[in-house]
Amino acid sequence: MNSESRRLRWPLAAAALAAAMLTPQAQAQPAWKPDHPVSLVVPYTPGGGTDATARAVARRLGELWGQPVVVENMPGADGLIGTRRVMEAKPDGYTLLLQVPSIVVTRHVPGLKGVDPLARLTPVTAVSISPAAIVASAKVPAKTLAELVGYCKSASTPCSIASGESLARISARQLAAEAGIPNLIVVNYKGTGAIVTDMIANNVNMAFTGITAALPHYKAGTLKILATQGKKRAAALPEVPTTAEAGFPQFQSVTWYGLFAPQGTPASVTQGIVSALHEAVKDPDVQKTIAAAGAEPLVNSPAEFAAQIREDSARMDALVKLYPLE
Repeated sequence: MNSESRRLRWPLAAAALAAAMLTPQAQAQPAWKPDHPVSLVVPYTPGGGTDATARAVARRLGELWGQPVVVENMPGADGLIGTRRVMEAKPDGYTLLLQVPSIVVTRHVPGLKGVDPLARLTPVTAVSISPAAIVASAKVPAKTLAELVGYCKSASTPCSIASGESLARISARQLAAEAGIPNLIVVNYKGTGAIVTDMIANNVNMAFTGITAALPHYKAGTLKILATQGKKRAAALPEVPTTAEAGFPQFQSVTWYGLFAPQGTPASVTQGIVSALHEAVKDPDVQKTIAAAGAEPLVNSPAEFAAQIREDSARMDALVKLYPLE
């Protein structure tokens, strides 16, 4: 090889080495991990599906990270009190929020001054997904959703439906209008636990709610789950028809339990959280807890979760126009 060839080949070899060093494998960095405790805010009371999901993953995340993940229940103002805590937190991955689809209608709630939490939060990932359900007291004389509607149309005392958050209130108004129950009374609650207690006693007749809190009482015979609201039957309730099968296809709703971070949280941090959650949901105890709540693990990318939120927002915006929150 002459000297001219050597002069040409050395720069090419150096360039090839530099390119190799810039490959994703060579550039890969260790996934983000916290070096002090993380707060996981649940903006609802203990005992519901959001709380159960949070506690299921917090323990395992703490083990994976080697740092405590502390669940903080901060209920109130349709979930806005706890949500605002995360909206205003430093975007560093140490303050996270577990929310449900009702967050998409917060800006429509009277009295909350049009605050839109989604404008100040970063979607991270879903954690699990479960169809919502139409639940009734075992003391109500109805075995199907159609029988419940018929009973409420003819009962001497108006039927009542419980609501723990704004999305459920919209569904209640939709049921009253579209199923023809004009005297249906909507009773607002601060949390699912109190709703379940009052439904068991038949102080309130029914509710749109997640499966989680109702499932053990359904198995005990003190509550009835008349229909689930997914496109297919819930894995935890294969014997219960969907709302479409029950003759009410317009009442479809899937509850995702989703993780959010403050707006501006670096992508490296959110990706580190997603990676840890992928591992967390493989844990048998986490899977058992999620399954017991009538849900299924679903960890997706920030982009996929954001797309789901946009789809739900468009659907609920249309319903709010028909059934405004009061």
